[in-house]
Amino acid sequence: MRESVEEAVAEVVNALKGLDEVYAKYAEPDADFDKLAAQQGKFEEIIQAHDGHNLNVQLERAADALRLPDWDAKIANLSGGERRRVALCRLLLEKPDMLLLDEPTNHLDAESVAWLERFLHDFEGTVVAITHDRYFLDNVAGWILELDRGEGIPWEGNYSSWLEQKDQRLAQEASQEAARRKSIEKELEWVRQGAKGRQSKGKARLARFEELNNVEYQKRNETNELFIPPGPRLGDKVLEVSHLRKSYGDRVLIDDLSFSVPKGAIVGIIGPNGAGKSTPLPHDVRPGTA
Repeated sequence: MRESVEEAVAEVVNALKGLDEVYAKYAEPDADFDKLAAQQGKFEEIIQAHDGHNLNVQLERAADALRLPDWDAKIANLSGGERRRVALCRLLLEKPDMLLLDEPTNHLDAESVAWLERFLHDFEGTVVAITHDRYFLDNVAGWILELDRGEGIPWEGNYSSWLEQKDQRLAQEASQEAARRKSIEKELEWVRQGAKGRQSKGKARLARFEELNNVEYQKRNETNELFIPPGPRLGDKVLEVSHLRKSYGDRVLIDDLSFSVPKGAIVGIIGPNGAGKSTPLPHDVRPGTA
């Protein structure tokens, strides 16, 4: 696994190796000192830019914070959560100009999330994160991009600030819509009464009525509750599992597991990171034994 993580900092690793080779060549009888000095300068520039002399410390710190498996573990034998944490570790160590993170707190425990928040606070580049974790947004985000009715609306502040600003905007929209409806009702009443002797003015008011009535306004359905429509009728027993076993190589994740799920049941799968919680789910099925 260490080789996989070090691929993210390959430039620094190669620069450190190159610098060691340069130092060794200085001792050779026919050493070209000018050429070696130029190579040394190039390698040191790369190392200095990435704090390369502390690379091992960075690797160990990130691996410990993200709860990575042992360095000698094989990627093919890792669980879905472990693979995701390895990928996140690689990305953070690369230190790109922009980080694009999709649900970065998934598969992280509380201490790992706290470390990630501190890392992103100190990160000098741009961070764009898509996440359902409201606490994470509150602690990290400086801007919120709301996607609403085909439009992107930027808000400065964290998640709590966005909620307050959004509530104010919704109240303003409701007030504007109420005024528009009142104007429509007034014009509609005038249309119903007729406008004899005022044909030209009547046409103008009719045009105004059509304009008001055709204003594109999509009412929101703002709620704190998520409505899930009922599915098709099921039997009394939705799922029955007998003597399930799952392993990756020599690593056994599930052994002799039997259970049944009745209709209406809500099932929670709990366990420490890397225990294989997501392994039984369809999106995470990989070759192995079952």
